[in-house]
Amino acid sequence: MDFNSREHQSPPPEGSFRRRGAWLGSKDGETELSGERSKIAKDVRRRRMELRRIRTVYEAKSAGNPSRDGVCVKKKRGEIQIETKVTENGLMDTGDGRRGVTRTSHGKISIIGRRREMEDAVAVELGFLKRGGKSYDFFGVYDGHGGCRVAQACGQMLHKLLAKIVEEESTGDDIDWEKVMAAGFKQMDAEVNKNGAAVATMGSTAVVAVVGENEVVVANCGDSRAVLSRGGVAVQLSDDHKRVLGVLATSRSIGDNYLKPFVITEPEVRIINRTHADECLILASDGLWDVVSNDYACQVARRCLDGWMRPTCGSSGGVGVGGEQHAAEAAVLLAELAMSGGSRDNISVVVVELGGNTW
Repeated sequence: MDFNSREHQSPPPEGSFRRRGAWLGSKDGETELSGERSKIAKDVRRRRMELRRIRTVYEAKSAGNPSRDGVCVKKKRGEIQIETKVTENGLMDTGDGRRGVTRTSHGKISIIGRRREMEDAVAVELGFLKRGGKSYDFFGVYDGHGGCRVAQACGQMLHKLLAKIVEEESTGDDIDWEKVMAAGFKQMDAEVNKNGAAVATMGSTAVVAVVGENEVVVANCGDSRAVLSRGGVAVQLSDDHKRVLGVLATSRSIGDNYLKPFVITEPEVRIINRTHADECLILASDGLWDVVSNDYACQVARRCLDGWMRPTCGSSGGVGVGGEQHAAEAAVLLAELAMSGGSRDNISVVVVELGGNTW
């Protein structure tokens, strides 16, 4: 018996086409290789066609989206499509004769995250103040510590105190926002401390924004943060703070009576004149900012507002989710990013679309 003949040779390892071809003979091996090459070529062609289809869809969407040069923009919010124009003075014109729109849309989310207790609170009060024919919207994020009572009290009362101070102390159409914010936060702190020892070790940071037709007023008391996306650039509207006495992670807060006078209640106030380049405003607790940078948060929010990105869990049906469609999706997606980034705190996010355009 000839053990050197091809029929008694051991087969090569699976997946080795060249050695298999040598064992089967040149003719059959070439046939096997050509079949595999044909399959690979088909896969390559299929992937190329998929890429072409994706590019075609993208170009079609881009063509359907009007020019983003600050003259005319159409955006879909839920089931309503509105044509928005930005005038030279920065006011919004919705095309039906109404001017002075404070925001295009807004969205919010507040979740417990990986904490055992929910200590955050969020407040959204549209049209909470009307002065001199102008309307103002209020947005606030409160990050409690030591318990949830102070943050919840701020979410229920602070905007009411601010509106009351404006009505009682402001004369004419002009509002001294620095004075109003300082007085409002001081009164809020006094209201909290009325509960005495029950809340002596509790407190809350606060970042609030009053959005008007011509300006955005941001007051920050703590380590929460407000970031404005202007012309594709992230502008932080509040400063970071250091830990106090190795206990509290901020030098400003509402409550925390046991740490006074080392902790103050007076907020930092920034007044920003609105421009056509203002795209969105993001208010969030440190549950987001600990793991997501200002620039990245603004990029994600802009893409959601333009309809190019969506969260995996959707923007409806979630606990603490509210607002219009794309803005709510932006808030949800930012919270998802914070969770996936390893945030171990409560996460509260408010996204306010300002209607500006940079394209």
